Amino acid sequence: MPPVLSSLDMTTTYLVAIFFIVNAATAAGGGAAAFTYLLLGGVMFFIPCVVATAQLGVMFPYEGSLYNWTHKALGGYWSFFIGFCAWFPGVLVIVSGADIVISYIQGLSNGNWLVDPWQQGLALLGIIIFSTFLALQRQRIIQNVVNVVIGLTFLAVLIIGFAGVVWLLKGKPSATSFQAANWGLNSNNYYLFGLITLAYLGTEVPLNMGGEISERKVVTRHLLWGTVLVFVGYFISTLSLLLIQGTNAASVGGFSLVQIVDSVLGKFLGGVTAICIISFFVIVPVVYNCTFARLLLVGGIDRRLPARVARLNGNRVPSSAIVFQSSIAIVFIAIAFFVVPYVVTIGKPTDLANEVYNVTQAAATLVWAISTAFFFINIVIFYFRDRQSFNLQRIFPMPVLWLCSIVGPIACATAIVDTLLNSWIPQIDNAHWWYIVGGLTLICLIIAGIGSMLASSEAAWQGLKEKE
Repeated sequence: MPPVLSSLDMTTTYLVAIFFIVNAATAAGGGAAAFTYLLLGGVMFFIPCVVATAQLGVMFPYEGSLYNWTHKALGGYWSFFIGFCAWFPGVLVIVSGADIVISYIQGLSNGNWLVDPWQQGLALLGIIIFSTFLALQRQRIIQNVVNVVIGLTFLAVLIIGFAGVVWLLKGKPSATSFQAANWGLNSNNYYLFGLITLAYLGTEVPLNMGGEISERKVVTRHLLWGTVLVFVGYFISTLSLLLIQGTNAASVGGFSLVQIVDSVLGKFLGGVTAICIISFFVIVPVVYNCTFARLLLVGGIDRRLPARVARLNGNRVPSSAIVFQSSIAIVFIAIAFFVVPYVVTIGKPTDLANEVYNVTQAAATLVWAISTAFFFINIVIFYFRDRQSFNLQRIFPMPVLWLCSIVGPIACATAIVDTLLNSWIPQIDNAHWWYIVGGLTLICLIIAGIGSMLASSEAAWQGLKEKE
């Protein structure tokens, strides 16, 4: 693969992978406690993940990130299983990213467009097909588009932050009380920990293309700058929402980011904000398709998947893997929007896109958190296997790595339990939430387990054939 990715390229890819600005709206539902969870999730989960990703990325800056790292630590079976757990959320996010575009179109039309599930499904299919076409182009072309879109995204952050400042300068009261008593954790806001974990997931995603970076320094640079910008973006967006709309932002959803700009700065800047955010979520399926296709690529090269999945097209991108991922996303959309709404009662049809978004994101959180725990497991294994070699490549003090390796898995386990037991949206109560999200997650894990056994058997059989 051509080494064309610079620090800027990897930083913008990192931001597309992690900074889903609409998460600020859901976080605002916790009031001032949103900042407590943002800080708690950042210290307990995000920063440990960044540290582990940087250490592993410097040691093994190759294509496939977590699949590669786990293969070197634990061998073929576990690398395939964890690789699947890291890969499948990417397919779900391809769908959920497109879902946000639908929600924004509904918001811009005051709920008059894309009302019926089949209409939403057709629009989603159009977005997925477009994103697939773009993902099949040369990586340099894709990356240029991503860089521009991230510029637009942080223009939206700047406008949203400015709306909060203007609100205060006009002498308007804050819609949220920031008294000390409102910053605490309680049963009404426990669900936020799982959500905030989701908001910080994906530190390894750009390094799925680790073999395409221009130099090793890119690994640490993009993680440093990307992490700073993620924190800044989430805190500014959440603060402005709390100042202007308060906890009501959660019930409105991601479109509340546009509403607060409309109400304070006028429709023109509100429209600019909407276009900037829509452009981000149009590019999300493209980036996830490109980066997660690299996991299938290395699986094909490693002979744990059919060799054809590793084939490159004339633009030197894994076209077979990209088309395969898009096909799964299309099947998921067909079931969710063309079958389920006409078989079971789903409540208001206009809420379907938001429900699908949150369910897929929650399932992605559960599966992704399982694979993320192996960042820390891999580091511990590498350390005890060959301490001398590990210390030669170590970029953090050992106490830091030990602390991250203890706190990180605990945060992953806490996020899994919290996400499973607490619904993120009022349309689905806790009693239904756990088995919808848990059932989808269980199906993913069963497929991963069976697939990893079959892949390991196939790899062993191919090895025997070659010996003959």
